[in-house]
Amino acid sequence: MAIALLGFQTTIAAPLSLTGIGVHSGRSVTINLQPAEAGTGIVFVRTFEDGTQVEYKAVSSQVGNTDLCTVLGTSPTRSVATIEHVMAAIYALGLDNLLIEVDGAEMPIMDGSSEVFIEAIEQVGITNLGVKRRYIRVTKPVRIEAGASWAEFRPYDGTRFEVEIDFDSPLIGRQSWQGDLTAATFKTELSRARTFGFMRDVERLWAAGFALGSSLENSVVISDDNTVINVEGLRYTDEFVRHKTLDAVGDLALAGAQFIGCYRSYRGGHKLNANALKALLENRDAYEVVEAPARSQQARAREFVAVNVPEFAPWFA
Repeated sequence: MAIALLGFQTTIAAPLSLTGIGVHSGRSVTINLQPAEAGTGIVFVRTFEDGTQVEYKAVSSQVGNTDLCTVLGTSPTRSVATIEHVMAAIYALGLDNLLIEVDGAEMPIMDGSSEVFIEAIEQVGITNLGVKRRYIRVTKPVRIEAGASWAEFRPYDGTRFEVEIDFDSPLIGRQSWQGDLTAATFKTELSRARTFGFMRDVERLWAAGFALGSSLENSVVISDDNTVINVEGLRYTDEFVRHKTLDAVGDLALAGAQFIGCYRSYRGGHKLNANALKALLENRDAYEVVEAPARSQQARAREFVAVNVPEFAPWFA
């Protein structure tokens, strides 16, 4: 049975604030999420110590570095990093319009998952704005490859993720997760999956100025003998692929609109996700823009109809 998709744009019902540590900078950072009007999209506003600001719309054209996380902006001193976990929560809960004010260079890592963001948003609630939401519906397969890795979009009557990883580690090995994405599925099966890393990489990352805020409080750490160091252990037996799927949800949220289709990847990461999304959006024959056929709260994916809006390109700032 196809997923029922929301027909209207949304925002949060009230402002909310969260404070935590930046996983790479190691510095305290506060974010304020503010409601926004229909058509605003998701906008990050970074405020510097001197009061100046830089603004980035959370769209594909604004993506910079994708080596260790997803970054908005190409200038290292004026960018906003590690946006994927909060964007995954925003996408999964069906939020279309938000201002995200941040006083640092990256989002707070919290516990390394999306759970805190989900809980905070649900606590203030979500408001229906009464303006039709438009979706990007995949109509033809689009595939990219990078060495042994690949990713593709395929037509599908809903929104689905099929993610497979393959690590040269007996603890991880080959794992896969697949499922239709709904708020309930995300909350129960993906939202608590934490970022992870290997102890052998720590010194190299520190020397390069990364992972300065990483700890057992916000990351699953794998020792040199391929065991999990964290006392808590794993939250899911396959937490590693579930976190990679969470990351993919957050990265594809930069389409600037919800999508109807199936995203599949093998040995992927932020860079592959970003390049796959770019390949889809650059192929105008591979998708169409659709909306609900009537002013209904929800409709089945197959019921959405194409709309002739050549100017509709939310993935551009």
